[in-house]
Amino acid sequence: MNISDYLFEQGLAVIPLLNIIGKIIKETKTVNDRYIPVILLAVGVACAFGLMGVSVDSAIQGVLLTGTAVFGNQLVKQFSNA
Repeated sequence: MNISDYLFEQGLAVIPLLNIIGKIIKETKTVNDRYIPVILLAVGVACAFGLMGVSVDSAIQGVLLTGTAVFGNQLVKQFSNA
């Protein structure tokens, strides 16, 4: 089982984009950290809509892309602090 089985091919480029946007938001310190995943969710779904068109499938893809980006970021943080 591979993550690319669940995410559409063009959407994989959105994951690093979401990581970069999240890092920029975190560094500006204008937004509380708890709202960063919500902002990234909106951006991820918007990107999926832009790539796939507006549909339920693209909304689900946006959620999956955002979840992958946020979960991956947290994995890196947790294992680098261990």
